[in-house]
Amino acid sequence: PPIEWARRVYRRLPLTPAQRHRIGTAVNRWRRRSPTATSAPSVTQEPAGALRASREADVFVFAIIDWHFRFQRPQQLARALARRGHRVFYLSNHFADTREPGFQLEALDAELPLYQVRLNARGAPPIYFGPPDENTLTQLHAGLAQLLLQARPTRALAVVEHPWWWPLAGALPNATSIYDCMDHHEGFGNVPEPLLAMERRVVLESDLIIATSDWLGQRIAADRPDVLLIRNGCDAQHFGQPPPAIHHDTRGRRTIGYFGAIAEWFDIELVRAVAQAHADARVLLIGSDTVGARDQLADCLNVEFTGELPYDALPSYVHAFDVCLVPFKVVPLTLATNPVKVYEYLAAGKPVVAVDLPEMAQFGKLVRVASDRAGFVAAVGEALRETQDDQRVEARRAFAARQTWAARALAIDEALQALAEPRVSVVVLTYNNLALTQRCLQSLVDASDYPNLELIIVDNASTDGSRGWLHEFAARRPGTRLILNDRNLGFAAGNNVGLREATGEFLVVLNNDTQVTHGWVRTMLKHFRRHPRLGILGPVTNNIGNEAKIDIEYATAEEMAERAAEYTLRRGGRLHPLRTAAFFCVMLRADVYRQVGDLCEDFQIGFFEDDDYCRRVEAAGWDIACAEDVFVHHELSASFGKLPGEERQRLFERNLRLYESKWGEWQPHRYRAEQAAGGEQQ
Repeated sequence: PPIEWARRVYRRLPLTPAQRHRIGTAVNRWRRRSPTATSAPSVTQEPAGALRASREADVFVFAIIDWHFRFQRPQQLARALARRGHRVFYLSNHFADTREPGFQLEALDAELPLYQVRLNARGAPPIYFGPPDENTLTQLHAGLAQLLLQARPTRALAVVEHPWWWPLAGALPNATSIYDCMDHHEGFGNVPEPLLAMERRVVLESDLIIATSDWLGQRIAADRPDVLLIRNGCDAQHFGQPPPAIHHDTRGRRTIGYFGAIAEWFDIELVRAVAQAHADARVLLIGSDTVGARDQLADCLNVEFTGELPYDALPSYVHAFDVCLVPFKVVPLTLATNPVKVYEYLAAGKPVVAVDLPEMAQFGKLVRVASDRAGFVAAVGEALRETQDDQRVEARRAFAARQTWAARALAIDEALQALAEPRVSVVVLTYNNLALTQRCLQSLVDASDYPNLELIIVDNASTDGSRGWLHEFAARRPGTRLILNDRNLGFAAGNNVGLREATGEFLVVLNNDTQVTHGWVRTMLKHFRRHPRLGILGPVTNNIGNEAKIDIEYATAEEMAERAAEYTLRRGGRLHPLRTAAFFCVMLRADVYRQVGDLCEDFQIGFFEDDDYCRRVEAAGWDIACAEDVFVHHELSASFGKLPGEERQRLFERNLRLYESKWGEWQPHRYRAEQAAGGEQQ
């Protein structure tokens, strides 16, 4: 047929992988437009109510393959996590080629909260040949923000399957990130250095690292000794029971079979040797042939190719196999491989012959392993002569039954539960204003969503009943520490009392006239992980005298949460440098506090102690920034506002002189030029 002739010509063309990808993308686009083409899966932009809410963390899989490609680890894990109660968004590496930001949503299972997402990206760039450029990344961020505004996840899990995604996945708010390392990317031979550098970032910055093979785990361990081994698995039920129709050879020959990719790592000459040594058997190869194996083996009349087959059709063929093959070249790429097909072969109870790869050791005597061509051919002959042995067949099936995708998903959830997140100590200094204190502390309880949080409340001798209420609050909240000063020590000295008692790796100074928003702790921590020289970080807010102030309007706490989400979700992962972070809310590394020391108490009740501290942090070589993806409501000067005007002015002028005696002329804070809350930064 013409299409087959075209494929043969295409295979012989001296094209680079990038050129082949571009040609394939163009052909697929033409086929989708053709009236005779098979219709693509339907996609919808569903209303928010159509997305089923979940009590578990929402999972965002930043995928290495499209859902409708060969069904393997990425899809299997996504489905298994959905079965565990997670709402799963599978972000395809196939993009919608359009100028406008956005996404298409495809419901994948009528019974599960499982969706494929195709983000819009002009040019539909491939993910395998270089990191995304800035224009692509900007468009993807905007599209992901639209998805987040529709889905409204409260807690997220980012599963990264290819380093190309990291600039996007690493910015997901209130998320724990997992790098599921399933390939030795350098082994492909055509991966550019910028992508390999991106992978090194993923390894260093992800919260949890998973390797699919021991070889990969050892390679990563130099940078991340906490790497977790979670091998591939199988759907033992899918492959275990013989289907009604089995594709036996019409000529009655025994079948030596293989399914999977027929690519650069597939040993064509090894298969030739098997076919020639067992000329009375059929050698059946199932999968996409991207290296011209069909042409190279055309002289072997007992070798047959089916092309790519649907996952649901594979059991009909596997149960016709008398021997199953893993005929790979021994190269760095395959040394790192944990072949899914071995589990699936064993689930069907079939004899398996494989080349001697490191991951074969786990199967013991269940798999015949050969280290050279002659030994491989001999092992195939031995497997063909194997007599029916129910005990041997049952041992294979029993092993596979323990290696389920459900078990792998459970292992991921258990690893997440055991994950040690850094301790964060929040110091809240109070002085009267009980109603504001109550709202502040309640927001910490409701919106922090962080288990390893130490709350230290320091009261500066309040006289409005705050101390009695704080006693009751601390008694109800295990782990809360309440420190009652016998006099008003002022802002700097009062906070120093709490900071000295803090035990966290990260410290937060939080005014009692603030209200935090959902997931603020984890989202701020992600910036520190991505920026090793970041010393102090503040949020954006509605009310402050510097660049952290944004244009935002709301009348109630509910409206505040809504408007804040609309603002921050559009700015995931973004921060901008600050000269001075206002200490109504700042997070700093404990290492910075130990290096720089306490807030200067010479400023007495307040004014300029935050400017002074930032100059000291700056002098120590640390950066200061504002997180655009975290919003904290601020009343501003709830305590200072009650001072008489003349007293405030005297205090301001006194402390200004003190500051300038140490640091030179004070530079007044300024605002950034920014559009309304829903817009983009100019």
